[in-house]
Amino acid sequence: MLSTEKLNEISCQVRRDIVRMVNMAGSGHPGGSLGSTDLLVTLFFSEMKHNPESWTRDGMGNDIFLLSAGHMSPLFYSVLSRSGYFPVSELASFRKLGSRLQGHPSVEKGLKGVHVASGSLGQGLSVACGAAIAKRMRQENNFVYVLIGDGESEEGQIWEAAMFGAQHKIDNLIAMTDMNGQQIDGPVKSVMDLGDLEAKWRAFGWDTIIVDGHDKEKISAAFLWAKKLRGNGKPKMLLMKTVMGKGVDFMEGTHHWHGKAPDKAQTERALEQLKETLGDF
Repeated sequence: MLSTEKLNEISCQVRRDIVRMVNMAGSGHPGGSLGSTDLLVTLFFSEMKHNPESWTRDGMGNDIFLLSAGHMSPLFYSVLSRSGYFPVSELASFRKLGSRLQGHPSVEKGLKGVHVASGSLGQGLSVACGAAIAKRMRQENNFVYVLIGDGESEEGQIWEAAMFGAQHKIDNLIAMTDMNGQQIDGPVKSVMDLGDLEAKWRAFGWDTIIVDGHDKEKISAAFLWAKKLRGNGKPKMLLMKTVMGKGVDFMEGTHHWHGKAPDKAQTERALEQLKETLGDF
């Protein structure tokens, strides 16, 4: 397990990757990617049992991570490359024609780390339920993790999967909601108020906890809490309170950077705030 200091260094570099990738492509989704960086870095570098060398799409022998909110692909690709799934230099191909790093994750070209195509919002939790049941049937001692968004939680399929997970007692499933309160059209409360998500998930039969999504020690403690509850017949939901655009002052807390690429001057301003720690691609 890496120290908090080392995890913070990785997070800073991942945020640099995100800003540079989206700027170079001229399109993409930096806001949510920056906001979920701390939780995904903690998961991949400290909590999840995974090995790029033994990775297969069926996930046998490893924990599985699924990105339901596929527009956060810049974050996903950066973390995968920094974890050794493919060369860091390949990040420069983000969103280019023919690239393995499409705007939403794709399985067409067999990119290591991507179990399923995503980006049509609302589907990932259903896939995660199926993957977790498969692991249980194979008697694998592994977990399935899935990241969804709070805006995405307006999709009805999320709640169908929530019922399914509880009905089938899928207690090797650990879901996370990026609860930044923003979506592409504005604040979530203004578009479709979700109410008390903690109460909702508990009412659906899930073990549920609210976590500071930027405090790596608290994130790790939440994962430990979820893992220890395996065997109780309930799936787990970690509601991660995050700030959209975290780490770049002019992007923080606003939906305007949900799906907008920074220009050259904005990119330079952002990178001044994000120290290069592992070397840029």
